This record gives sequence, structure tokens and C-alpha cells, in this order.
Amino acid sequence: MTVGIKDVALAAGVSVATVSRVIGNGPVSEALRRRVEDAIRATGYRPNLSARRLRSQHSQTIGLIVSDIRNPFFTAVSRAVEDAAYHAGMRVILCNSDENPERELLYLRLMQEERITGLIFAPTRTTLDGLDGVGLDFPVVLIDRGGPSGGHDAVVLDNARAAATLVDHLHAQGYRRIAGLFGNTSTTGVERHDGYRAAMAARGLEPEARFIPPYAEAAETEVARWLTGADRPDAVVVSNSLLLMGVVKAVRGLGLSIPEDLALAGFDNEPWTELVGPGLTVIEQPVHDIGRTAMELLFERLDTPERPARKVVLSGTCIVRGSTAGFRANSTAMAGAAVR
Repeated sequence: MTVGIKDVALAAGVSVATVSRVIGNGPVSEALRRRVEDAIRATGYRPNLSARRLRSQHSQTIGLIVSDIRNPFFTAVSRAVEDAAYHAGMRVILCNSDENPERELLYLRLMQEERITGLIFAPTRTTLDGLDGVGLDFPVVLIDRGGPSGGHDAVVLDNARAAATLVDHLHAQGYRRIAGLFGNTSTTGVERHDGYRAAMAARGLEPEARFIPPYAEAAETEVARWLTGADRPDAVVVSNSLLLMGVVKAVRGLGLSIPEDLALAGFDNEPWTELVGPGLTVIEQPVHDIGRTAMELLFERLDTPERPARKVVLSGTCIVRGSTAGFRANSTAMAGAAVR
């Protein structure tokens, strides 16, 4: 069985990035270098020479293209990627595509010109569908948006399960008219929508889902229209933190309250989510693990270019706060307030 760089990392008790630094004569302490070298000898690992040549022909630079740097999720993932790259003695070129396929193609050409060592990429659905035909000469690891093709390494959240968890939680709290609001540019929005619909069906509930641009302004407009209509929901599940922010602004703009007038649950445990009203119920994504794992997959790909693509699916954690307090309790409280 072929010994790979991950086996060396396990034997030495270090990260794949650290082994890569030692092999590439990067900055590590002498004690750490000796430990890794001992593990290399013990495992019989032989570095892939073609991968070493590939590295030497490139700029020791990692490309990172995210869809919206204003989204705190991508800010946090970018930090994790930059930390891993720094410890590997590599630089990072960060580009923000603003969910625009034309900008994504422009930045992919830029990465070619810069002769990057590898790319970590959160693509739109449009670019993802045609990525295999772009003809890139460097490995790509997808983050957040893996797609079904399996042509590239990817690190994603179990999006369907996470969205279903929010629906199940709201149902347990007594909510039945649970709407969904999802971003329309990525596979992430689609997967979270699929999880939402499956959970609603399993509970015998009628789904009411809408796809919108994944920005706070779009969510504010859509939800304000929703809440002033005759068939308004009792609760909403939203698919990213920017949409979550837009829903909060819409509720406040109408003079309504969370959860008394609308229960709210979404994604990303940002600091502000525990400061809004009674706090917002969210799925906390393992952002550091996403960035770190993406870098590890990239180093493994450089070391073993011919191996099959891997898709790493991570789990989120449901952080329950007051924005999803029980539906019946809210109704009782409001009735009591009216009597007084």
C-alpha cells in the first residue's frame, strides 16, 4: 500500500501542511523538522518528484476565490486558509467574485498568469458546471459548494441535514407554517432548500420556499413583502448570514418582533447573531476546519496528483436561542398582554 504525506503527518503527530514545509525546506523549528524526518524514515515515504517539480515551477502561492467577502462565513474561511498557507511558507492571492461568473473566469485567468500552486474556490453554479472545461493547470479544491460531479476535491457542510435540523427544531417548538428563503447562485442554496423540503414533507407540512439573490437587501425586500401579505408564515429558515441580517431588518422595519411575530433560524454563528433581540438560532459551521481541510486536500493533491477526488462533508452544530421560542408560548404571552 502506497504511503502518502497524510500517513507521515499521522506518524509525526503534525499537520499535512507541516510535513509539506519540511519536504519543501520551509520554515519549521529544528525539533519539528527532526520529528517529521524521523516519521518519513519510519514510514518509508518517498515524496512525489513530479509534484515537487510542479511546486518548483509555480510561485508558492495559493489562490483563493470567494463569492462574497462581506459574508462573514467567507471572511472566517479565508482567515483559516491564510493561516495554513502561512505555516506552509506560502502566500495567498484573495479574489472576491461577488457571485459573478464573468468575474470568476477573469480571476481564473489571473491565477493562470500568476502560476499559482493551487486554488481554493467557492464557485457559482454557472462556473461550477463548466469548470472541467476551463483547462486549468493547477489543482482546485472547492469549498462550501462542492457540486455532484466529483471532478475536484471539495470540503462542504452537510447542507441538507443542517437545514432539516432547523425545520425539525421549529416543528418541535410548535411552528407549522415554516417558510424558507434561499440564495439562488450556489449549490449551497439548492442543497439547503432540498433539506428544508424533505424535512417539511416528513412532517406533513406544506413548504413555501423562495430563491433570491444571496444579499441582505434582497432578503429585506422579499420578507417585507411576505410579512405584509395575507398568507404570512409563522417562521422562516434562511440559508446564509446575509439573508438572516436582511430578515431582521425587514421585521424591525415593520415594527414587528422576533419571535412573537416571526420565528427565525438560519446559518452561521456570527457574533452579532447572539446580540439581536433574544438571540438568533443558527447552524454553526466549522469554518476553521473547512479552511484547514481544504489546504490539507490541496497538499495531498500536489503529492498524489493521480488519486481520485475526495469530498469531505462536515457537520454543523445547531445553536438554539430565543428567536425560535415556542409558538404556543408566544401566543399565550401575546394574548395575556392584550388582556392587560
